[in-house]
Amino acid sequence: MRHPRIILAGIGLAAVAAVGGVIGATAGGSTTSTASPTRTTAPAVPGTATATVRTAQATVGGQSETILVNAHGQTLYFYRPDTATRSLVTGGLAQLWPPLTSAAPTAAGLSGRLSVLNDAHGHQVAYNGHLLYTFASDRVGQVTGQGFQNFFVATPGLAPIASSPAQGGTVPAASPGGLGY
Repeated sequence: MRHPRIILAGIGLAAVAAVGGVIGATAGGSTTSTASPTRTTAPAVPGTATATVRTAQATVGGQSETILVNAHGQTLYFYRPDTATRSLVTGGLAQLWPPLTSAAPTAAGLSGRLSVLNDAHGHQVAYNGHLLYTFASDRVGQVTGQGFQNFFVATPGLAPIASSPAQGGTVPAASPGGLGY
């Protein structure tokens, strides 16, 4: 026989998780850190044609770094198994790691190349060929997904993937810096 309190606690946790209030435990020991934006831009609204990728200072793994963030100031990550032409993030993984999508992304303070790959996610934004994602458990100013589930923080110095997405164009950027992973 199930205990009523356990059932109610499970229902309560499911409700909190559904609205994004639970941060998943990480088996790799990800580090919770903070990020402070270096430039303010208008937030992108889902369904609009543009998204801004910009830089911010953050503490990642105990070290201060320049990282990439979206227009809302959320940390951007790349998934190591992805290729420049295909996202391997699907289903529940895509719900936990939402892709950054935009038909016309803009860059602010970047030395690399933004492009768009038309895939199952729509117009997914890539930086130096690496498809970009946010982490559902992050809040603005947090870096909690580093190294979790093979996702890593995107930085301005992220080395290009050998082949880049065929569709979409290059968005010129300026201001080099940051560490690549």
